[in-house]
Amino acid sequence: MTSNVNDTKKLALIPLILMIFTSVFGFTNIPRSFYLMGYGAIPWYILSGITFFIPYAFMMAEYGSAFKDEKGGIYSWMEKSVNPKYAFIGTFMWYASYIIWMVNVSSSIWIPLSNALFGKDTTSTWSLLGLKATQTLGLLGVVWVITVTYVASKGLKSISKVTSVGGTAVALLNIVLLLGGMFVLIANGGKVAQPIVSSHSFVVSPNPAYQSTIAMFAFLVFAIFAYGGLEVVGGLVDQTENPEKNFPKGLLISALLISIGYSLGIFMVGVFTNWKEVLGSQNVNMANVAYVVMQNLGYKIGQSLGFSEVTSLAIGAWFARYVGLSMFLALTGAFFTLSYAPLKQIIEGTPSELWPNKIGKIENGIPKNAMWVQCTIAVIMIILVSFGGEAAAKFFAKLILMTNVAMTLPYVFLSGAFFSFKKNKLIKKPFEIFKTESSALIATIIVTATVAFANFFTIIQPAIEGDLSSTIWMIIGPVFFTLVAFLMYRRYETRKESIKNNVLQTKIKTSA
Repeated sequence: MTSNVNDTKKLALIPLILMIFTSVFGFTNIPRSFYLMGYGAIPWYILSGITFFIPYAFMMAEYGSAFKDEKGGIYSWMEKSVNPKYAFIGTFMWYASYIIWMVNVSSSIWIPLSNALFGKDTTSTWSLLGLKATQTLGLLGVVWVITVTYVASKGLKSISKVTSVGGTAVALLNIVLLLGGMFVLIANGGKVAQPIVSSHSFVVSPNPAYQSTIAMFAFLVFAIFAYGGLEVVGGLVDQTENPEKNFPKGLLISALLISIGYSLGIFMVGVFTNWKEVLGSQNVNMANVAYVVMQNLGYKIGQSLGFSEVTSLAIGAWFARYVGLSMFLALTGAFFTLSYAPLKQIIEGTPSELWPNKIGKIENGIPKNAMWVQCTIAVIMIILVSFGGEAAAKFFAKLILMTNVAMTLPYVFLSGAFFSFKKNKLIKKPFEIFKTESSALIATIIVTATVAFANFFTIIQPAIEGDLSSTIWMIIGPVFFTLVAFLMYRRYETRKESIKNNVLQTKIKTSA
């Protein structure tokens, strides 16, 4: 790829950790997990952490340390470990999924902002220039994507500042949850709101809908994907200060904090939340459960301090508003990272001949032209979905189904390539956790099998529940993206071969 400036400010350890935190850790996964499984969520998070997240983080740390000078992130890792075609198919599928993610979040990010400003979701009543609510959110989404692209195109320093604010907001939200939970626990004399009868409480869900084997497997998939997104920061290795040490250190610290944070957070929700009394209502769902849980925490703190019912409810309302603000800032941080990092990897890692010259141009370490092309694609999709009526909305719902598996299937590509990476003696590995080939093989098998199972179950679950159409679309997604990537790469190989033949023929004519 062409570049004219390499003098960019490097990421220090703390901003790197905050960037990883905003990309991976989802605070809403904590209340949602308790809503689905109660304390029973904790063993599944521990199992997912052991079989997927911790070994996967170790793999990413080894990759990042070995390829510290590579700009192409996960593409470069897989290309050097296996081959370019394998790397391109996995990276292209992963990148395409993030464009759909951007389109989806650009319109839904206003819900937590509404909760922060008004204490509830009022987006269904929003109207600009006489437009309907859906069209208004679409218009706001367009402005949002253009603004993010403009700011992010100014350089990594701008992105780092935004993600640091988002990471700090989420960290503070977790501190509020943990300290608030401990305060309520002490104030109640060590008695928890959701009773722990026996070890049975950590196995069986209080939610009637999540007591079957199928439902438990579905939750395991939820827990695995709650740890997803670590590979996004792969493209930041070359942007990190002292990457050989700081990148693996940042990954390992983040992995530890995230693993402990999820399980401890779920337990703390049970300290101040009785599932039947607070979450058993039909009005509570996956979309609003985070607000309900934190509102309840504020209320319980008010009651523990001896405040009146009205004052306690007011405290609860402000807690819910803070959730909205934190979620908005966290999504903002994630949006900035994901508008830049995946694109950087696919542009800087892949052969320049795959892209028109101007798209591949890098300025100040940023693929500015490619970011604006990405922005244009996202804006067109947002406008079509928002203003295209019911048919467009149904089409976008199918696109989301297509990317459900396509977004996480590259984890299989990355973990599957790890054993080849370890066997390749030509690759210098300054940081190693898996010291032997056998330990690397075991980790490769466990992580790949865990993610493959999660994806397989994600695909078949709708069919089991009678929704065959969703299953078919989830299969079509990866197949479609693989086919597009294969054809793109095949076109590149043909052009490369043609250029090679032309050069050879010219040499023959010259020598003759």
